[in-house]
Amino acid sequence: QVQLVESGGGLVQTGDSLRLSCAASGRTISSYSMGWFRQAPGKEREFVAALNRNGVSTEYADSVKGRFTISRITPWNTVYLQMNNLKPEDAAVYYCAASSVWSPSVRSSYDFWGQGTQVTVSS
Repeated sequence: QVQLVESGGGLVQTGDSLRLSCAASGRTISSYSMGWFRQAPGKEREFVAALNRNGVSTEYADSVKGRFTISRITPWNTVYLQMNNLKPEDAAVYYCAASSVWSPSVRSSYDFWGQGTQVTVSS
């Protein structure tokens, strides 16, 4: 079992950058495929990005391709989401999640979730 804690959210302006962190404890993140999801008020939680346990394969939602990058530092047991050129539509609570399989955009495939971190983007 792994515990996940997100941090790094905040209030930024359109075009700014932000890096979210997901610190894991209990098990090493290299045991899992890791994903980021987000949920805006009144909307379903949606897939943002994922990193395979091999640390190489990635997948991104079309809406963030070219702007967001998922990565990890295994010795620190931390996963990151670098977000560049932020837009108002990126505003949401961002969640980190861990999965024992590789079905990156399938929310139900993730076994463990963090509590989320709020990202607000002003126009």
